[in-house]
Amino acid sequence: MATSADRELIEGLQTERLPDEMSAYPLDDIMVRKDTRGVGDVVKRIEAGRYSMNPDFQRDFVWKPDKQSKLIESCVMRIPLPVLYVAEGEDGRITVVDGLQRLSTFQAFLTNKLKLTGLGKDHPLEGKRYNDLPINLQERIEDTQLTLYILDKDAPEAARLDIFDRVNSGIPLSRQQMRNALYNGPATRWLAAMATDPLFLSATGETLSRETMRDREAINRFAAFNLLGWESYNGDMDLHLAKALSALNAAGPDAIDQATREFRGSMKRNEELFGRHAFRKSLAERREDASRSVINISMFDTFACCLARISDEALRRSEANIVESIVELMSFERFNNAVTYSTNSTVQVRTRYTMMTEALQPWMTA
Repeated sequence: MATSADRELIEGLQTERLPDEMSAYPLDDIMVRKDTRGVGDVVKRIEAGRYSMNPDFQRDFVWKPDKQSKLIESCVMRIPLPVLYVAEGEDGRITVVDGLQRLSTFQAFLTNKLKLTGLGKDHPLEGKRYNDLPINLQERIEDTQLTLYILDKDAPEAARLDIFDRVNSGIPLSRQQMRNALYNGPATRWLAAMATDPLFLSATGETLSRETMRDREAINRFAAFNLLGWESYNGDMDLHLAKALSALNAAGPDAIDQATREFRGSMKRNEELFGRHAFRKSLAERREDASRSVINISMFDTFACCLARISDEALRRSEANIVESIVELMSFERFNNAVTYSTNSTVQVRTRYTMMTEALQPWMTA
């Protein structure tokens, strides 16, 4: 099994946009609005399922009871609280970007699940639950005003991710972890399911990091180019991946099932053809005992999408010819450049997909 260090090695992944590049966006398009809501109102919305409180990237609830208790005490003392940052989803639900611990504390206390501790044995709130408090203190906590900065769902995709990155005060997140929170739904559940699929794990050698969601990013790339096509790509990988998640969230079970069949079939064919060298430049050496290079993420989406269009029957009939065509393709400098340099550019994406499609055309289905 791959070590954590092995899982961080990856090739063909263009450097992500840095969070200080906000000047690239028109200021009027960066839609962050300010809102003020009472604690009681926010907790009601959480209980109604209108807030996403458990995105996969968020760690388990880690505030200890004494720290939670201090927050409730601050409300009683009318101490101003730090602002909260949230993002508006396509379905209107709210994802908590920064402030999950505070909102989880309020939810636990107002639903009578939290007993206040660590305030001192003579403190009037020590040992109290919400239902133990007099009405005036209950109302004071419920009426405590929270300032929320809400990232609009219509803001430019790259800006949404950059703002998300700026305001998150927890563990630094990868772009895929941010997407996983912003597009939480059937699409992200599908990514999670495919990331644990035995065919995917076997084909990749379990070398794509689960911790940073590199595994789900690879699958997201497959979904984007398989569902939306490479012809529609315009040079913005963040936007292309987000569009795929939006499409999958809006699709029905039949579309999800089809994506599953195509993805699993492609993983199976890639491993059958290239063994432990699948999605790696070392596949061109054509020896199982050859030194294995790292996974190339641009090869992953290209090979995964194109081999999803080859039937198992065609593979059985023409396996040697298919391998020969791909090995020849790997010998072309133009193709190698397209999976190595500026890999997110429109030119490089179209180059590698055009060349791969032409190489496999005799065996591909429509």
